[in-house]
Amino acid sequence: MHKKYKSKEVKVGNLILGGDNPVRVQSMCNTPTKNIKATVAQILELEKEGCEIIRVAIPDIESARTIGDIKKQINIPLVADIHFDHLLALEAIKQGIDKVRINPGNIGSEEKVKSVVKACQEKNVPIRIGVNVGSIEKELLSKFGPTPKAAVESCLKHVRILEKLNFKNMLLSIKFNDVPQMIEGYRLLASKVDYPLHLGVTHAGTAFMGSIRNAIGIGTLLQEGIGATLRVSLTAPTSEEIKVGWAILRSLNLRQRGPELISCPTCGRTEIDLFSLANKVEEALKNIETPIKVAVMGCVVNGPGEASEADIGVAGGKNCGAIFVKGQIIKTVPENEILPSLLEEIKKLTN
Repeated sequence: MHKKYKSKEVKVGNLILGGDNPVRVQSMCNTPTKNIKATVAQILELEKEGCEIIRVAIPDIESARTIGDIKKQINIPLVADIHFDHLLALEAIKQGIDKVRINPGNIGSEEKVKSVVKACQEKNVPIRIGVNVGSIEKELLSKFGPTPKAAVESCLKHVRILEKLNFKNMLLSIKFNDVPQMIEGYRLLASKVDYPLHLGVTHAGTAFMGSIRNAIGIGTLLQEGIGATLRVSLTAPTSEEIKVGWAILRSLNLRQRGPELISCPTCGRTEIDLFSLANKVEEALKNIETPIKVAVMGCVVNGPGEASEADIGVAGGKNCGAIFVKGQIIKTVPENEILPSLLEEIKKLTN
C-alpha cells in the first residue's frame, strides 16, 4: 500500500489516532442518550462486535449530564455529538467525555468558542470538526455550490478559528453522499492539512447499497493512506456498521479480527449445495475469535489452488467434498459430512 498522507497523532481516550497507528472503527448510538440503560446496553453490544470508539447525540443538557454515568459502564472512548450550543460541550467535557464533535463556527461568539477550547485544553479533549455537504455555509454554497471545494473551505474555516486560539488537538471530516465527491473532498483536504481524518459517506442508504458506497469511498481513501478512523453509515442495525467497517479494513489487509471466509461464486462444475454450505460455515464462524482464513470452494479444479492461502477449507466434488488444510487435501467426505468435518478441523485449529 502506498502511503500518501501522514497525519499527526491525536489521543482519544486510551487510543492514539493518526500517524502509523491502526485505523479505528467507530459507530454512533441510536438510543436516546438520556436513557442510560439502553445506551450502555447498545454500547456494550457494539464493543463485542469490535466497535472501538462510540459517539452519542447530545441534544440537550440532560443528555450531557448522563456522560459520566455512561462512561463508568463502558470500556471504549466516548464522543459527544454537539451542534450549536457551547454549554452542552462544556457540560460534556466536565462529565469526562473523550472527544467532542462540534463545529466552532456554529456555536456563536468568540468568547463561547474560547470557553470550549479552554475546557478541552485543560482536560486534553480533542475536537472533531465535521462538515457534511448538507450543512455548508450559504456563502460558500453560493460561491462554489455543494462541491468538495466548498466542503474543504468550510472545514478549513472552522480549523482556522481553533488554530487562532492555539488549539491543534483536532480531527477532521467532510462527508458526502456522492462517493466520487467524497473521495475528491478528502484528497483535497489531505493536501492542505496534517490532522487525522475521520472517514465516512453520509446517509449512504440501507445495508446493501450503503455497504457498497462505504466500501468504495472509504476503501479508496484508505488504500491511499488517507484516514485514521472510520464510521460506516447505514440505515441498518448499528452492529452492521461495525461488521462492514471491519470487512473494509480486512479487505485492504489493514486490520484482522476473527475468522475470514472466502468462497467462490459457483459455476457449472459445482455439484454440491455451495450457497447453503457457505452460509452455514459463516454462521458457525461468528462464535470464533481466532483470525483464521476459511475457504468454501465449489470444485476441485480451482478450489485448493485458489484458496491455497486459506488455513482450512473444502473443495466440492460430485456429492462430496475434499477437505484441505494449507492447500493440501487431507480427506474426502460425502456431502452430508462436509459441514461437520470442516467444523471439526476448524475446531482443531482454533483450540
